[in-house]
Formats: sequence, structure tokens, C-alpha cells
Amino acid sequence: MRVILANPRGFCAGVNMAIDSLERALQLFGTPLYVYHEIVHNLHVVERFKKRGVVFVDTIDEIPSNSVVLYSAHGVAPAIREASEKRNLNAIDETCPLLTKVHLEAILFAKEGYTILLIGHEGHDEVAGTVGEAPGNIRLVQDAHEVEALELPADAKVAFLTQTTLSVDDAEVIITALRKRFPNIVGPKKDDICYATQNRQEAVKELVPEADVVLVLGSQNSSNSLRLAELASSCGKPAYLIDSAREINSAWFDGKKTVLVTAGASAPEDVVQECVDYLTRRYSATVETRTIREEDVSFNLPKELRSLTLVN
Repeated sequence: MRVILANPRGFCAGVNMAIDSLERALQLFGTPLYVYHEIVHNLHVVERFKKRGVVFVDTIDEIPSNSVVLYSAHGVAPAIREASEKRNLNAIDETCPLLTKVHLEAILFAKEGYTILLIGHEGHDEVAGTVGEAPGNIRLVQDAHEVEALELPADAKVAFLTQTTLSVDDAEVIITALRKRFPNIVGPKKDDICYATQNRQEAVKELVPEADVVLVLGSQNSSNSLRLAELASSCGKPAYLIDSAREINSAWFDGKKTVLVTAGASAPEDVVQECVDYLTRRYSATVETRTIREEDVSFNLPKELRSLTLVN
């Protein structure tokens, strides 16, 4: 067996910032420490912090008054911030800066009177937070068929935004449909889909022709990980999204010689290496790392933690 290990893969700058922030908060405040929603969408990351006393909640009402709460990397709506204030919580905002950009765009478009068409997936934490910035102005669009079904006049004052973890190709199809339907539609000055999502998709797209099968490390609720598996499948190769090597089925490799391994932006590198080690031991695989694009992006800790770090 030959294993091609895609690079870039795994943690992005936003995920690194969120995890580093939670680590620092544990040092400063101890436990119990609360996080609104999963810090990032990865089973291993969440379980590891749970074992250390971090409590993940789905509603602010679950958090005792005067406690410390961290908002996940996916961002929150203003209503969540208001609920935290009412409970006198010490809130630390770990929202990825690239997502903060989308929130600010939504606020600006809403102030200018636009109907905002948000391209994204219903129920995703990121979408809920963005919609919450201007609920009266935002309508969710999930595919080109929903674009055609929109009940808006052709000359409506319309803008679009996108979820940051979408498939670049799928988003472009929807944006093209929007521009056709609404010729005067406006959008962000710079693409909302984050650099890490684009880079990981680019690596898969470039390397998948050499592979017979693709393994994507990541959790089922991770949008960017799902998109990687879907992209590989759309290129005609069998692709499997797994949380760890324990989920590997040997039948996947029958008659297969080359395996492409990658990871979503919230998947830890040790899980990737565990998978590669398994393939090396079980199939005497040779491993070749292929770097398609270098990444050197980093984000500072949230201001609430930076000030405390200076004091401590």
C-alpha cells in the first residue's frame, strides 16, 4: 500500500486559537468551566476537555450565575451575549476572526436595508450565530433550487454571504444562480469561505486523481470535514469520513493500492498519525507527505484572556 498524506490538513488557525484559549482559561479559572456549544466540531477534542472538567452546554440557562463561559469558535448571536449578561457570566469570546468578519458584514448589510441571502446549512452553529445578527434581514439558501424558489422581486435590494466551511465549488454554483436571478446582488469584498477550508479542498482536488480510496479524519458534525469527503466522492473515488483508525474497514482497501489521507480543520494531528501508523503496520504502507500549499496564519487569544495573561 502507498499512503499519500495531504498537507495542509487538520487544525486551522481558528481551531488552534480556540483550543489554546480553553487551555489558558483552565489555567486561570480552573473548573467547572463552561463552553457554549462544542468548542470545535470534533469528538476527540470535546471528550478530552470533558475529562478535564469542562462542561459543554446548549443553552445559557444551564450555566450557574457568575460562572465563566467561553463561546465556541463558531460564534454566537447577540441574544446569547445578552443572556450571558443577565446571568452575570464572565464571557470569553473564542469566535474565529474570519467568522467575526461575516457577522460584521451581516450587520452592515442589514443597516443598509438589504435582504441578506446566507448560503449555508440549516442547523449549523455558525449559521445560527450569523442569522442572529440580523434575523429580520437574513434568509437561508442551501442550494440552487432554493434560489429559484425565493419570493423576491427581481429588482430587490439583495446581498449574499456564505458559511465559512462550505464546499468552494458548491458555493460558487449557488452564487452563480443568485447573480443570474438578481443581477444587482452585492456580496462581500473578499470571499467568506475561510482560507483553511479552501486549502484543504484544493489539496484533495489535486491529489485525489492519484488515489484509489480516500480517508478523511474528522467528525460527522464537522461541515468542512464532510465537504472533503464529498469532494473526493464527486471526483469518483470512494471516500470515508472517520473519527479514528478504529473505524477503518479492511474491505475498503480490497484491490486498492493508493490511499489518500487528509483531515478536517478541527481534527487533531495525533488522530491522523494514529491512522497512518495503523496503515503502516497492517499493510506495510509507505507514506509520502505531499504539500500543496503552505499555511502560516495565526490568531491572537481573545482580548479577555490577553489582558489576564499579562496580569498573571
